[in-house]
Amino acid sequence: MTTTTAQRHLLLNMTANGSLAKPGKELFVVRHGEGPYVDDAVGNRYIDGLSGLYCCQIGYSYADEIAEAAQKQLRELCYSPLWSESAHPTALQLAERIAALAPDGIEHVFFSGGGAEAVETAWKIARRYHTLRGEPGRIKAIARRGAYHGLTLGALSFTDDPGLTEPYGPPAVETHFIANTNRTALDSPLDEAAFTEYLLADVEATVLAAGPETVAMLIAEPVQNRGGCITPPEGYWQGLRRLADQYGFLLVADEVITAFGRLGEWFGGELYGARPDVVTVAKGITAGYAPMGATLVADRVAEVINRPGEVLNHGYTFSGHPLSAAIALRSLDIIERDRVLDNVRGHQDHLARRMASLGELPIVGDVRGAGFFYAVELVGDLDGGGFSDRARTELVTDLIPRRLREAGLLARVYNRAAPLVQIAPPLISDRELLDRIADIIAQTLAEASDRL
Repeated sequence: MTTTTAQRHLLLNMTANGSLAKPGKELFVVRHGEGPYVDDAVGNRYIDGLSGLYCCQIGYSYADEIAEAAQKQLRELCYSPLWSESAHPTALQLAERIAALAPDGIEHVFFSGGGAEAVETAWKIARRYHTLRGEPGRIKAIARRGAYHGLTLGALSFTDDPGLTEPYGPPAVETHFIANTNRTALDSPLDEAAFTEYLLADVEATVLAAGPETVAMLIAEPVQNRGGCITPPEGYWQGLRRLADQYGFLLVADEVITAFGRLGEWFGGELYGARPDVVTVAKGITAGYAPMGATLVADRVAEVINRPGEVLNHGYTFSGHPLSAAIALRSLDIIERDRVLDNVRGHQDHLARRMASLGELPIVGDVRGAGFFYAVELVGDLDGGGFSDRARTELVTDLIPRRLREAGLLARVYNRAAPLVQIAPPLISDRELLDRIADIIAQTLAEASDRL
C-alpha cells in the first residue's frame, strides 16, 4: 500500500520515482525513532548510522522536551515574519545565541529554511557586499571538485556533479572548480606541507585564470561530504584565508553538516583554524526536529551591507519561523546540558581506531573522517582499484547495502566512481553502539572482500 501511494502521489527526493513499481521494489518506511534507533513500518529496528541525513544530533528521545518548547511557542505566537523592520523575540534570542557560539568576528545571522537556502543567501550577500564596495564585476564563484552545496539553482552552481547539474542547463552562477583535499586522488604521495602547498597553488592559479577582480567568493566545507568525509591538510584553511585577503573574495565555510557537534565542536572549521567571512548552517541547528537553516555573517561584511539606507533585497517567508527557532533554542540547551559535544570528544578517538582497522580488508582503499563523521572508500577488482560491472552490481549495488540493513544498520552507500560506505551516527552514541556500527561494517565488507 505504501509503495503504491508513493507511486501515485509522492515525489521522493533524489529518487528514480518511476522505478518504485518494479517487482521486488519495496518502499522503506520509517515510522518510529528512539534514542539512536529507528523502526520501520513492519517493526524492524536499526541503528541510525546517518542521523537521518546528518540532522538528528541528539537522536530521537527528546520529543517531550522539544514538544514542550514548541507548545509554549505556539501558544504565544505561531508566526510573524522577519520582514520590513519587524521581528519576533524567539528569532532575536536565537540569533544572539548562535552569534555567541560562532567563530570570532561572526555576529550576524540570516535565517532560512534549510542548507540550500543558506548557501543561496551566502551568494547573494557576497554579491551585495562587493557591489556596495564598488566592485559589481565580482560575479564568479569558486568551489571544490566533487562538492555538493545544495540543489536550488544558485547553490547547484557550486555543486560539481554533472548528474545533478546537466538536466537544468547552464549554471546560474559562473563557478570555477579547484582540487578537493582527497589525498587518494594524487598521482604520487605528498607530505602534509607539500600537499597544502599544492592545493593552495591550485586555488591561486584558478583565481588568476578567472580574473581576481571577478571572483566574489570561495565556498568549501571543513570536511567535504561528497567523495567521503574528506579532511583538509594542516595549514589549508589558513592558506585560504590568506588568498581571500590577498585577492579580495569572501571565504565561505559550508557547515551545513559539520556544525553543531558533528566534529566535536560547535563549528567544525574550528578544528582546522578556519576564519571564514560567512558560515552556512542547517541540519543540526534543530537536531532534525524542525526545518531551519542560517547564514552567519562576519562583522566586516555586515558593516557594508548594513550601511544606512541600503536594503538587503533578499528574504524567505518562513525565515526564522517562531516554531523552528524555539525548537532550535531547546535543542542547543539539550546539547549543552547533556554535554553532547563532550560525548563526541570522549569517543572520537575510539571510533577513529575502529574505523581505521577496516583498512586491513582487501576491499577497503581508504578510511577518513573526523568526530562522528567517517567514510570508507572501496576498491574493486580492476587494475587501479575500479570495479567491473559485475562486481559493482553484485557488491556495491546489492550485497553491501543489503547486508548492512539486514544487520540493523542504516548507513550511506555511494555507488559512484569510487564507491563509499559512510556513517554519521547520532552524537549521543556510546562506545558500545559505535563498536556495533564498526562491527557490522567490518562483517559486511569482509563478506564483500571474499566475493571480490
